[in-house]
Amino acid sequence: MKFLYNFVVFIASLLLPIIALFNKKIKLFVAGRNETFSKISTLKNSDVIWFHAASLGEFEQARPIIEDIKKEYPAYKILVTFFSPSGFEIRKDYNLADVVCYLPLDSKAKARKFVEIVNPKFAVFVKYEFWPNLLNELKSKEIPTILVSGILREKQLFFKSYGGFMRKSLEAFHHFFVQDENSKKLLDSISFKNVTIAGDTRFDRVSKILEQDNSLDFINQFKDDKYTIVAGSTWQEDEELLVNYINNNASEDEKFIIAPHNIKQAAILELQNSINKKTILFSAKAGKNLAEYQVFIIDTIGILTKIYAAADLAYVGGGLKTGLHNILEPATFGIPVVIGNNYDKFKEAVDLVKIGGCISIKNQAEFTSNFISLKNDENFRKLTGVINKRYIQDNFGATKLIMNYLKEKI
Repeated sequence: MKFLYNFVVFIASLLLPIIALFNKKIKLFVAGRNETFSKISTLKNSDVIWFHAASLGEFEQARPIIEDIKKEYPAYKILVTFFSPSGFEIRKDYNLADVVCYLPLDSKAKARKFVEIVNPKFAVFVKYEFWPNLLNELKSKEIPTILVSGILREKQLFFKSYGGFMRKSLEAFHHFFVQDENSKKLLDSISFKNVTIAGDTRFDRVSKILEQDNSLDFINQFKDDKYTIVAGSTWQEDEELLVNYINNNASEDEKFIIAPHNIKQAAILELQNSINKKTILFSAKAGKNLAEYQVFIIDTIGILTKIYAAADLAYVGGGLKTGLHNILEPATFGIPVVIGNNYDKFKEAVDLVKIGGCISIKNQAEFTSNFISLKNDENFRKLTGVINKRYIQDNFGATKLIMNYLKEKI
C-alpha cells in the first residue's frame, strides 16, 4: 500500500502539469505549488507554527486558533498552507499569517524538504487532512502535531484491514481534538487514546460575528424594511430553483439577495438575464435607488457574512450537488436556513436538520412549499431561527480547549 501511494503521487506529479494546460483550476494548483519552497524559505530559522487546511471551510476552523496564538505568542511566525486553489486564492493575503502557500504534493522528497525548511515548533492539521509522508517526517523529527475539529468516518482507509500504512501515519499526532463521539470511538478502535471531544472551532469563530458591526448601508437601502431572503454561495443547480421561485411565486413585497459562488461575468449575466423581476448587480449599484429593485446579485466576495445579518431567511448553496457551504454564519443570526439534501458529511447540518433549525429540500416542489410556509408563518419562522441561535450558543468552547493544550506545549 505504501508503494502504491507513492507511485500514485509520482504519476500525479507528471500528469498535473499536462492537465493544467487545459484546466484553469489545475493550472492554479500547479503554478501555486511551484512557488511554495521559495515562500517558505523566508521562514528558515524562525519559530514557526504551521496550520494546514484543505480549503476555505477548514481555514475558518483554524482561524480562531490562529487569532488567539497571535495574541498570546506574537513572536511566533504563522504559516498557513492550503491544498485547494479555492481556499488559497481567497485567503492568500490573510493578514495574521506570515506566509500563505500551497502544500506541496506529498512525495517523500518534497515532504522531507518542506519539513526541513519550515521546521515548525508546532503543526496543526484541520478536520481530515492526512498526508502520510508529511506526517511521517513530522514524527521522525519529533515535531508536536495535533488535529483540530477532526472528523473520522468508518469508510476512511485507517479503519480498513489493508489500511496499515495510513494508520501508521496517525502516530505523528500527539493529540486529536475531534468534533464528535463517533470519531473518538473510531480512533479508540485502532488504539489511539490521545483524543478529546472538543467540538468545532467554527462555532467560536461565528460567535464573534455578532460582536462586530454587520450593518451595510446599501443592503439596508435595498431591503427597505421588507421580507428578505439571502441565498449565499449558490451554484447553478441552486440558482435554477431560486430563479423559478422568484419568477413564478415571489410576491411584490419579497426581496432577494443572491451571492453566487461563481462570480465570473458570464455566469453573473446569465443569472441576471434569467430573472424577470427588477434586478441590480453589486457592481452596478452606484447612483441607483436600490429600494426600487427586487433582486440584488452580489458579484463580489467578502461581504456575505454581513449580508446574512439583514436576512429573514437564508438559503445556503452547494447541498444539492457540489458540497454544502457554511451554514453556521446565517444560523448565528437566529434565522431559518434552507439547504439541499446532500449534507450527511457536515455534522452541523445533520444536527440542525434533526432538531428543526435547518430545512432540507431536494426538488423544486419542496423548495417552493418551504419558502412559502416560512414567509407566511412568522411564528414558525422565528421559532426555527431560535433553534439555530441556541445551537450555536450551546457549542462554544473548542478553541479554549485547544489553546489550553497548546499553552502547555509551546
